[in-house]
Amino acid sequence: MFDPVAFIAAKKSGARHPPGQIRSFVQGLVGGEVADYQAAAWAMAVCFKGLDRDETVVLAEEIAASGARMDWALPDGRVVDKHSTGGVGDKVSLVAVPLAAACGLAVPKLSGRGLGITGGTLDKLESIPGMRVGLDESELRAQVAEHGLAIAAQSEAIAPADGILYALRDVTATIDSIPLIAASVMSKKLAGGASTLALDVKCGRGAFMPAYDDAFALAELMAEIGSAAGVTVRAYVSSMDHPLGRAVGNSLEVSEALEALAGEGPPDVVELALTIVAGLLRDSGARPAPRAAREAAGRALASGAAREKFASMVRSQGGDLDGFLADPPHERRRRVEVRSEAEGFVDGIDARAIGALVRSLGGGRLTKEDDVDHGVGIRILAGRGDWVDAPPGGPLAGGRSCPTPAVDRSPIWSRPRSNFLPSRRCRNR
Repeated sequence: MFDPVAFIAAKKSGARHPPGQIRSFVQGLVGGEVADYQAAAWAMAVCFKGLDRDETVVLAEEIAASGARMDWALPDGRVVDKHSTGGVGDKVSLVAVPLAAACGLAVPKLSGRGLGITGGTLDKLESIPGMRVGLDESELRAQVAEHGLAIAAQSEAIAPADGILYALRDVTATIDSIPLIAASVMSKKLAGGASTLALDVKCGRGAFMPAYDDAFALAELMAEIGSAAGVTVRAYVSSMDHPLGRAVGNSLEVSEALEALAGEGPPDVVELALTIVAGLLRDSGARPAPRAAREAAGRALASGAAREKFASMVRSQGGDLDGFLADPPHERRRRVEVRSEAEGFVDGIDARAIGALVRSLGGGRLTKEDDVDHGVGIRILAGRGDWVDAPPGGPLAGGRSCPTPAVDRSPIWSRPRSNFLPSRRCRNR
């Protein structure tokens, strides 16, 4: 018989959990035999003592097995997925998913909502009038079969043990454990049924992993979990010191993603989307040669096929894309322009400060129950390396808000000693 107290005590003393004990713990968590306070105590013990690679692999697999697992019986078997750990202005899924589908891959993507300073893909999509993200399994399967893609909310039947454990970690200061993060992310991806996975792990001021070494360790561990389960995983570590693109805020980011799908988006967003999709094409076997994979992704973007895939997905999920384009939520908001107090080149933009400001305007949540204002946000007018004039100053940003926000005078834009600070390129495994 499983003893939760002995299980907690073993990890508190630094002992290694046998696979059967981890299985019993997860089953007890879902079945109610393990109390919330016991699960929270175990999570805290893990934060101090850690889990080794094998323990983490077993934990992820058992959490995935705690609920339903998708099985995609599609003709070519090229079912892929993409996951980002989240960042300020990260709208890459809105570009990469339709781009991958336009290249002939099937992409059933289960996404989440924003919490904290990072935006959520579902919140962004819901700025489109009528857009439904709550698809049941039959709707999800039908849409992927017909259109090749879907972006939808995760069902409660997928990895229920993770939902229980994550909710406890969120209120017990046990979020920042690399093994627990890896098991949480990968359990849901394993349950999602894709055979090929791209992971975009963010690092920097605006990410959950500020240090590169920690982000790389997380990427490496998630790739090992996938490999142990027979999933082909390519992991990237990308910079989140600065916001991604020029738009931060739900409807603003949808507009910028549409610009990228039309071949006119910010270079950093387009480059990351092309890199991720080229990797998926290679790893799925659709385009094994690196150059051929990159060229195929580039053609799908340039031809407009990726934008049409996005439009077909929106229509299939009840969204009115024409209505969004004619009257986007951010155009209904009062605009406030921020100007520079000094002249010079822009060295950097604090992603964390920008994300916090958008959240304070109503564009994010302090709790999971909070409503989101899809129209508020910030459009960055002076990016890294741009010159801004002396006072009265060139424009730095244009914000969209309903109430007049309190002004935070802490620096968000910084001046350089050199005129440009390049972003760190993606690193993959």
